[in-house]
Amino acid sequence: MTARLEDVLASRRMCRDFTADPVPAGVLDPVLAAAFAGPRAGNTHGLHLVVLEGREVQRYWDVTLPEPRRSSFRWPGLLRAPVLTVVLVDPSAYVERYAEADKAASGLGESEAAWSVPYWFVDAGSAAMGVLLAAEAAGLGALWFGLFGHETAVLAALGVPEGLRAAGTLALGHPAAGAGEPSRSARRGRPDPAVHVHRGGW
Repeated sequence: MTARLEDVLASRRMCRDFTADPVPAGVLDPVLAAAFAGPRAGNTHGLHLVVLEGREVQRYWDVTLPEPRRSSFRWPGLLRAPVLTVVLVDPSAYVERYAEADKAASGLGESEAAWSVPYWFVDAGSAAMGVLLAAEAAGLGALWFGLFGHETAVLAALGVPEGLRAAGTLALGHPAAGAGEPSRSARRGRPDPAVHVHRGGW
């Protein structure tokens, strides 16, 4: 049975407690493909995913969470996630796309600085949401989190070409029983549309 979108949206939560069971390719590949189904400015092909599985995952944690921090990490179940996917964007691809004849009048093809909103990151967020929803529909747990001060080191460790940026990392896998305690942020609840939807103006 195909899950209804409203049910997937209602049930989706960030998961920080995984089993170590691998995710079969037949399940994982369609979930990853969902990253490329979302909108992209100018239909720019500037999104890339670096997918780490099995022992490859350890390289990521060695860079971002070395000992002694790892042994006291609040979410040990996150370290069991069998798949980590680093979402990468290529800002230069957007500049090049908007320098093409059908987009040149926008002026956005001049440089990255011409973009008042860096749409490569906007599109990365759309891609991540696609994966989060596809993972939920497939019965997987998922977490979207930032690299922050570790971006440069992670990109170097993964051999990512110069100029690409990491928008964040997606952890994917089978949720552990009980799925762990909710984060402090989760306790805030979801925004009330009645408060945040402004019709006809603010």
